[in-house]
Amino acid sequence: MKRDEMIRRIEAGDETWDMIIIGGGATGLGCAIDAAARGYRALLLEQNDFAKGTSSRSTKLVHGGVRYLQQGNVSLVLEALRERGRLLKNAPHLVHHLPFVVPNYDWWEGPFYGIGLRLYDLLAGREGFGKSRNLTREETLERLPTIEPEGLRGGVVYYDGQFDDARLAVNMAETAVDLGATVVNYVRVTGLVKAQEMVCGVTAEDVETGRAFTLGARVVINATGVFTDQVRRMDDAAIHPMIQPSQGIHIVLDRSFLPSEHAIMVPHTDDGRVLFAIPWHDRVVIGTTDTPVSEPTLEPRPFPEEIDFLLTHAVRYLTKDPTPADVLSVFAGLRPLVSAGDTEDTAELSRDHTLHIARSGLVTITGGKWTTYRKMAEDAIDQAAVVAHLDERPCVTKTLHLHGWHVNAASFGALAPYGSDAPGVRMTLKERAGWDEPLHPRLPYRKGEVVWAVRREMARTVEDVLARRTRALLLDARASVEAAPTAAALMAETLGYDESWARAQTEAYTTLAEGYML
Repeated sequence: MKRDEMIRRIEAGDETWDMIIIGGGATGLGCAIDAAARGYRALLLEQNDFAKGTSSRSTKLVHGGVRYLQQGNVSLVLEALRERGRLLKNAPHLVHHLPFVVPNYDWWEGPFYGIGLRLYDLLAGREGFGKSRNLTREETLERLPTIEPEGLRGGVVYYDGQFDDARLAVNMAETAVDLGATVVNYVRVTGLVKAQEMVCGVTAEDVETGRAFTLGARVVINATGVFTDQVRRMDDAAIHPMIQPSQGIHIVLDRSFLPSEHAIMVPHTDDGRVLFAIPWHDRVVIGTTDTPVSEPTLEPRPFPEEIDFLLTHAVRYLTKDPTPADVLSVFAGLRPLVSAGDTEDTAELSRDHTLHIARSGLVTITGGKWTTYRKMAEDAIDQAAVVAHLDERPCVTKTLHLHGWHVNAASFGALAPYGSDAPGVRMTLKERAGWDEPLHPRLPYRKGEVVWAVRREMARTVEDVLARRTRALLLDARASVEAAPTAAALMAETLGYDESWARAQTEAYTTLAEGYML
């Protein structure tokens, strides 16, 4: 997957694309995969990097949504559980089972959550990840050695899935390219092209070179998440907003705060959200909050009250009390919640996905969640094909293995997230002396992985490498800043840039990473 080749395809293309997809997050990439798998000629344009926004800032869970079951949204839970099972089969190198324990401190919590989670198992059916059961106090402490023991009565264990969101997004981009789609980052859509009041293409700009394009399409799909309404306004300035963004933040701690292979799930926090403490890449991720925001941004920042909220709850449930000094990284993401009217409570807004077709033929797919990206894409491409008057072709993504698929990726050790690409990464590490050395003592990455990300995964900036091709920024923001000059030098050599480019990249990354530190 090489950006130069993708740009050449755009420059050489004098034909109309079957579909142009705006947005390179989970939903847009899913649409590109589905369209290409059906044989449609698809082009995806992303204004920044793949999964730059919401899709790299999730809670890292592939789940049905226990909270939605509590709300009575059984249809959403059923759909998500089905998609959870498919994602495990289609990307086993990045998705795996994760046991959760719900600690019980009140007498009613054991039977209440025990019954609810057994219903969760029943809805999952053959796609279940494991059977839930009630735990004694001793069993709960054995699984969660740092859970607050005072007042603990027991717990309930259940099973869901975990993944690496940004790595999966990269693999999805590669899958789309493998299937024949043209997928490119750092190309910003600047407007919609119309003929007889119908959308028939886009204008776009290559962010790196300033080159402008006018590209024709039989149908345009808006899959831009929290930026959905901005694209819709390109079509009609008078549209009623569809999206109410909600901010969720996570803090990342050392694994010593939860030295367990089990995660903690608190079903009801002070703001009504579910709270998770999850082992991830030898760290602990704690989240999340639910704070309405007025305008979306590519780089949201946590509010002080959100950080206080998570630290307060972490102190409440863990014996080792974290302080701001213990936070290795804090990251914020925006959920593209579909507005249901005048409600101010984002916890009550729809988590279902919404498909909208404008009078101009612009197809918008938004809402939803990471776990259901494939179904969202299937629905969007079904309708887009109708709008474009394309031959009807069945969706084939339910059993489509994603790039990197490997039945035993764990055998690759630290390179397991690369799946079937791991042998190629290993060869890159051996290609030159020093490339097999650690990028930083506190990070689980090698220098040669930077080169691989540039050569094979379309990484264009130090941020692309340290935030999304690796997860260095989330695992330890300060360590990632210290690693940035090395990463920049490796990238500059690989891309053919000079030292001034490397210095500018290091400075830009340092400024960005400061927003992830307390």
